[in-house]
Amino acid sequence: MDLLQFLLDKNNIFIVAVAVISGIMLAIPALRKGRTGSAVSTTEAIQMVNQRQAVWVDVRPAEQFQAGHIAQARNVPAADLEQKAASLPKNKPLVVVCDNGRDSARAAAKLRAQGFADVVPLEGGMRAWSAASLPVTQKG
Repeated sequence: MDLLQFLLDKNNIFIVAVAVISGIMLAIPALRKGRTGSAVSTTEAIQMVNQRQAVWVDVRPAEQFQAGHIAQARNVPAADLEQKAASLPKNKPLVVVCDNGRDSARAAAKLRAQGFADVVPLEGGMRAWSAASLPVTQKG
């Protein structure tokens, strides 16, 4: 009974309200991230490639890919994804890259629907990669 009186006391109700609201605010980003298929940061993606032999899959159009891409990335334009998905390895994780991170989330969902188990989009796409001053190549 003392706890209930403490919580309902007019001086403490404000503290309880702040605690509840801050808890909800902390939970919202985690819930959103779970819904989008949990994109990975540039650092996490590099670790996946180095430690788990993940494969870069660049879903930008060929012209954008040729203008600059991550070394060892495979260009599979989003428009051709259904037809060319068979050329991708199903036994390795895939890191899907686009220009800004939006198209890669959709492409990752399509790949998961085609039976690829470990597929994640790169958060922020090539813009985040370039902003982190990571290397870009124009070689095929």
